[in-house]
Amino acid sequence: MSTLWQNIQYKMLRSGNKLNLLIGINVIVFLAVNMTAVLEKLFTNVGHRSLIEYFATEYLQLPAAFSKFPTHFWTPISYMFMHDGILHILFNMLWLYWMGQIFEEYLGNKRTIGLYLMGGLAGALFYLLALNFLPFFTSVNAAATTTIVGASASVMAIVVATATLLPNYTISLIFIGPVKLKWLVIFILIIDFLGTVGPNAGGEIAHLGGALLGFIYIKQLQKGHDWIEGIRGIFKSKSKLKVVYNNTGKNTADYPRQDEIDRILDKISQSGYDSLNKQERDTLARASKNEK
Repeated sequence: MSTLWQNIQYKMLRSGNKLNLLIGINVIVFLAVNMTAVLEKLFTNVGHRSLIEYFATEYLQLPAAFSKFPTHFWTPISYMFMHDGILHILFNMLWLYWMGQIFEEYLGNKRTIGLYLMGGLAGALFYLLALNFLPFFTSVNAAATTTIVGASASVMAIVVATATLLPNYTISLIFIGPVKLKWLVIFILIIDFLGTVGPNAGGEIAHLGGALLGFIYIKQLQKGHDWIEGIRGIFKSKSKLKVVYNNTGKNTADYPRQDEIDRILDKISQSGYDSLNKQERDTLARASKNEK
């Protein structure tokens, strides 16, 4: 058991893999809530709903009512690490792992957590605005009783960001075959939009908020504006960098210039990864290696 725990600690905290960290946090929170609830039901006569389930619903899910925020101000963060059932967390974590691997292959792993959090917050904002201001919801005062939970908005930000960066990247789906990311994501977004008036309307709206954030983030990144790096720069002091030149006067730094990276990413977005020549692929590989 100790070896298993050591392996989990290494994969989450010391391997440098941000996807493992995010998936690990989600799984630990899910198990902590649900296993505790099962034990409570087994050893006490709590009836249908346990105390831990009440606490998780009341204090960790995201409520739509603005009046609850003074006492639930942490829920725009906590909700994106909670899940309602095994299938819910299973599909979210599979999407996060599959799309996150592609995302990190081209952009490194320093942006993964930032995009996850930003996508979740964007989903929360869309959900709150829709439930409190759209006539379809205000006519029945849906905000008073509605909450949402799940990493879906965060995952959608990473999925859409990956498809925006690599629209012609092809993946193979069971029973369907090879599909380009752009068509897969368009299909998912249409399903989410149609669901905004269904039983999970709040969740579907949050998906769209995360998706929009992922799209805008990549478009800004391709213009040279990295929101995540900008936010990180606020919280850390700028280090003094020393650039070393050789006798020929050329920069020997291994990291490629940002404008060159932006040009390559723009080319991938327009023509796909296969359009890159060997030098461009080597440049992208060096940039990704230095990001990790």
